[in-house]
Amino acid sequence: MATTERIGEGLTFEKVWAALKETDRLIKENAKKNAKETEEIKKLMKETDRRIGDISKRFGESVEYMVAPNLVKQFKKSGFVFEKTYQNIKLRNQEGRILAEIDAFLENGDKAMAVESKVKPSVDDVNDHVKRMEIIREYADRHHDARKYLGAIAGVVVSENVKNYALSKGFYVLEPSGDTFTIIEPKGEYHPHEW
Repeated sequence: MATTERIGEGLTFEKVWAALKETDRLIKENAKKNAKETEEIKKLMKETDRRIGDISKRFGESVEYMVAPNLVKQFKKSGFVFEKTYQNIKLRNQEGRILAEIDAFLENGDKAMAVESKVKPSVDDVNDHVKRMEIIREYADRHHDARKYLGAIAGVVVSENVKNYALSKGFYVLEPSGDTFTIIEPKGEYHPHEW
């Protein structure tokens, strides 16, 4: 086939080949441009995720500071007398590595309560708190602390699903009620779990 052979009306092989090469060049150029834009979008998404995480953390800290001052008073209504309250406790091993972090901790001579605070707790948060309670129990045993340990989940927005799941795991659930919060105790088929 000669290179000057006609492919269509007014088209030559050279013209088609040149058009294909130009199309290929434009595709590659656009791919590079899209790759740069995709990287910029990824960077923006990562930064947005980081900022959302910071906002969520601040909300979580706000929940801790709103809940903590009223914990002793509210738990007293449920029959618990806690003498001391602490916030942001870190349990560390002998090497200084953090084993567990506790948002709010209440204690007396025979019981202690570890409260996990979240803006909107999830089932995963409840499962994480179960693990945390097991670590707390092991830590207490190593330090010859025979008290009973209880757990609670506090949240600004606690879905019915998460509330029921937390109660099924033996946790108390703290949710907003007017100027303070309500403590929902695991009852009926659920019982407070003691670690």
